[in-house]
Amino acid sequence: MKKFIIPFLLLLLALFFKIFVTKYELIDEEYSDVTQRIGSILLIVCLSWSIIASIRVVKRIFLEQYDTSAEDNLRSRKFQTQFNLLERIIVFLIIIISIGLILMLFDNVKRIGISLFASAGIAGIIIGFAAQRIIGLVIAGLQIAITQPIRLDDVVIIEGEWGRIEEITLTYVVVNIWDKRRLIVPTTYFFEKPFQNWTRTTAEILGTVFIYTDYSVPFDAVRAELTRLLESTPLWDKKVNVLQVTDTKEYTIELRALVSAKDSSTAWDLRVFIREKLVEFLQKNYPESLPRQRVKLVDNESEKNISLKTKK
Repeated sequence: MKKFIIPFLLLLLALFFKIFVTKYELIDEEYSDVTQRIGSILLIVCLSWSIIASIRVVKRIFLEQYDTSAEDNLRSRKFQTQFNLLERIIVFLIIIISIGLILMLFDNVKRIGISLFASAGIAGIIIGFAAQRIIGLVIAGLQIAITQPIRLDDVVIIEGEWGRIEEITLTYVVVNIWDKRRLIVPTTYFFEKPFQNWTRTTAEILGTVFIYTDYSVPFDAVRAELTRLLESTPLWDKKVNVLQVTDTKEYTIELRALVSAKDSSTAWDLRVFIREKLVEFLQKNYPESLPRQRVKLVDNESEKNISLKTKK
């Protein structure tokens, strides 16, 4: 109810100027037009404010049913994104309409208010300003609300930065980067440039761990250790557990462990855990399987004797 206190006070003030001041002749008659206009302006502001406050109350009540902190929050994030953006669009239109109505109260600028409605209408306002960058951003915000390439709390890679969508407005998007920095990008970015969305349909993700070893590494032992490690940690979602030789180089073999987790943050922790423990496993049990270079020592004296005999 606190949201409606100010509109209620504005309503009382508007009624005071429009009814009581004129009825009881509290001011000179020559100023009556001024008081009537002030009352009308206050009434328009009161009505607009009340509508906006009502929209926000309804949005808050509706979104309380959708908890974005839940593990499976795809549906919740979808509604949060749509309602937040639609709220901003409706508020924007209400403000434009209110300004038009206020302008129409003044004879000198009445033609401006009329042109806002008669010549093109509300759609004309949007289209007319669409050539301007700011309205282009607003239209992009509307597209995000409808098509939803991103949602609140989505994990994205933008400009090489890993982060989560923290806020979506009509003109810009705030990305909370992993080190607590904030990346601000215009809404048009998501329709003009490619980006990665790791939680577009699900938060589940695969993680990779690369280990480089000597050719003498026992694959079955490493594979069994990987399985043991995964089963020992709650970070693993028990879906993907693969160890493969993905490359062979001159001195080393590349082993790739492919694991799965419920979301990207958990996958990162799981990758770090597996990488550390597999290295420890090799150090303790198969130190000869760690990467090394082989050097062949040649007896120079023997080579010299062989060379002399050849010359004779």
